Amino acid sequence: MLQYPMKKDITTKDTIKTITQDISKYILNLDVTDIEFVDKELQRVEKREADIVALCKVDGVKSILHLEIQNSNDKTMSKRMLRYYTDIKMRYDTLPIHQYLVYIGKPKLSMKETIVELNINFRYNIVDMHTIDCEKFLSMDSPDALVLSILCDFKDKDEMDILKYILARLEELIKDDEHKLSKYMLILDTLSTNRDLQDKLKKAEEMLRDIKLEDLPSYQIVMERGFNRGISQGISQGLSKGIINTATKMITKFKLSVEDVAKELNISIDELKKHLDKN
Repeated sequence: MLQYPMKKDITTKDTIKTITQDISKYILNLDVTDIEFVDKELQRVEKREADIVALCKVDGVKSILHLEIQNSNDKTMSKRMLRYYTDIKMRYDTLPIHQYLVYIGKPKLSMKETIVELNINFRYNIVDMHTIDCEKFLSMDSPDALVLSILCDFKDKDEMDILKYILARLEELIKDDEHKLSKYMLILDTLSTNRDLQDKLKKAEEMLRDIKLEDLPSYQIVMERGFNRGISQGISQGLSKGIINTATKMITKFKLSVEDVAKELNISIDELKKHLDKN
């Protein structure tokens, strides 16, 4: 289950709210607004509380969102989800209930999402983070998406490289707002506990103090994604213009060198420098 570090209540609530909105938007593809967390008296299940239960609007409709984050396979999970459902339904009988389990464990997902027995036909939704490419989130210009990448399967990528990249990009995106940066660092720390990465995250923070973003092996992720976006933009805007615009963004926002970007996108260094000078 999702673990929260012992912080001040107001900070923790803000963190949980941000995590709920971000997971809903980027992983579940739900538009969740007006979040109001349900008090813990609702969950009476054998001393096990549901991770997140919230009154909110889902795609504009007043609803209940029940979200679990699981880092191991639990044979009783479908029964637990059913009991959570009935607990919630007893209190909020008229509201639709959206139930999701986000699985982030290393072993292959084996939990069932249904209970089909005599007089029972129950189903909830499981999202397997192994199926979501971390590069999708790493390449976004969004701190919210960036911190969620820590929940994804890194595949064959080095964990320390990914963590250092996440930290460097976060600082680059919001370095002028210490309060906001602290908020996202707290979220990252919170989520790291669910993948047993808190020690590596701390080590990455220490190592990163003397390392520049462009020196990280993981910066190739941005290069590759930037190239792909440049091709897509080029189809609609004209290939040359699309790639030049993408190259400019990679240099100005990701702080990559002109030479590296020009080489990766196979464009003229002089042409790229002219375009930068104009802007």
